[in-house]
Amino acid sequence: MAVIGGGWWVWKMAKWVWVDPKKMERRLREEGLRGHPYRFWVGDLTRMANMQKQATSSPLPSHSHDVISRVLPFDHHLVTRHGKNPFMWYGPTPRLILTDPELNKNVLNNNYDFVKLPVISVIKYLSAGIASYNGDKWANHRKIINPAFILEKLKTLIPITCQSCNEMINKWENMLSPTDGTCEVDVLPWLKGLTKEVISRAAFGSSYEEGRQIFDILSEQTELVANNLQKHRIPLWRFLPTKDNKRMKQNERNMEASLECIINKKKEAMQARQATKDDLLGILLESNQKEIEEQGNKKNVGLSIKDVIGECKLFYLAGQETISSLLVWTMMLLSMYPDWQARAREEVLQVFGNQKPDFDALSRLKIVTMIMYEALRLYPPIAWAERCTEKDMKLGNLSIPKGVRISLPIIMMHHDERFWGDDAKEFKPDRFSKGISNASKGSSVAFFPFGWGPRICIGQNFAFLEAKTVFSLILQRFSFELSPTYAHAPMTVLTLQPQHGVQVILHKL
Repeated sequence: MAVIGGGWWVWKMAKWVWVDPKKMERRLREEGLRGHPYRFWVGDLTRMANMQKQATSSPLPSHSHDVISRVLPFDHHLVTRHGKNPFMWYGPTPRLILTDPELNKNVLNNNYDFVKLPVISVIKYLSAGIASYNGDKWANHRKIINPAFILEKLKTLIPITCQSCNEMINKWENMLSPTDGTCEVDVLPWLKGLTKEVISRAAFGSSYEEGRQIFDILSEQTELVANNLQKHRIPLWRFLPTKDNKRMKQNERNMEASLECIINKKKEAMQARQATKDDLLGILLESNQKEIEEQGNKKNVGLSIKDVIGECKLFYLAGQETISSLLVWTMMLLSMYPDWQARAREEVLQVFGNQKPDFDALSRLKIVTMIMYEALRLYPPIAWAERCTEKDMKLGNLSIPKGVRISLPIIMMHHDERFWGDDAKEFKPDRFSKGISNASKGSSVAFFPFGWGPRICIGQNFAFLEAKTVFSLILQRFSFELSPTYAHAPMTVLTLQPQHGVQVILHKL
């Protein structure tokens, strides 16, 4: 019996690491797709790691936006060598890199057929929530969460952002030299701190201080997850009692206990009509209760406490990591191009003067919006998205076998000269002067920093309102330029971030 069991296990392993990959490789090549031959067990992972290490070993020229070879060096190598839609090997799993916008559109629109990848164990320490779900579970969560992100509800975000941003600006002013009114600042940690303050206040309202403590833990958890991401792809690594593994588990227990306490207190206060429902958590709980009441006694209706905790953690990840990425790259670009900075400031002063931004007037910031779109084109917070197939699928003229991972290289599409012209790698915000739909040539899916289709990011309005408010306030008070110490080194950890920060010289206006 033991011999039979051992033989079965050997066959399963052989099938996983050799038989199935070779079978899928043959099918992909029959479709006319190209890539490196499969190598036992590791696939292309060694090549990919070596290229990534080499690419990030030195910065780029200071004014170059040709960043793909640094951000996605292996994908860039494959497309250069094998043409559009090449495949690579993520261990024994094939990964198809789609550079055809219509195929990307097909994938993003058919979210029940092309699903999100299962979340690896270490990511669950950081975030679960709607971004990791598929099918009906995703649809149910989206329906309940959606009311928290409609524009009318987001109006309360503006005074919250103003308060947090003014606190940051006041600290900058205290750092200015009394002789020439300037100072040098690495804006990356400041803008990360700002977005943490904003999402803490927006998510938890009057429980902001408790929420901020949780988000402090999540900040540490983000760093731990980023540092352990590759290790946790090794089978059974998550069970080893390493220092980082133990710390992540402890952080998880502390966060979940604290979040459950906040959620229960919020529920009790709302039931006693002692709490407002304007913060994200309050709106989410109200929407969830409404769904439960409407569906009656049906099973699996609404969100459990664990589900709400997952969404709160996602609030942080999306509201802090992605928005800080948008802010820091826009700040870098405005520092690099003083003419566009001057145009943005002129518009802000024309619309607001020296007053605080308000909801209706923010929509009149056309130049600021163009600049932010161009920043998202050149430096999208998420450099690529991934989906997978759970059955054999037809994609355009391609037949995709079950189990193939599909990579949608957002940053490559954003820099592609086929859609953006010869100046694709130049900073030209006026390409968005007639809106997103008229900016690119021949494809509506050449620009998708927040995704596309049914799963388009639910928080994009939140991100734009916060970013416009922040830049309005900064432009009213400072001009700024890149410091000579700045090293241009974009790289992806969880989001696209400057490897060595963004050092600018602030000038008080």
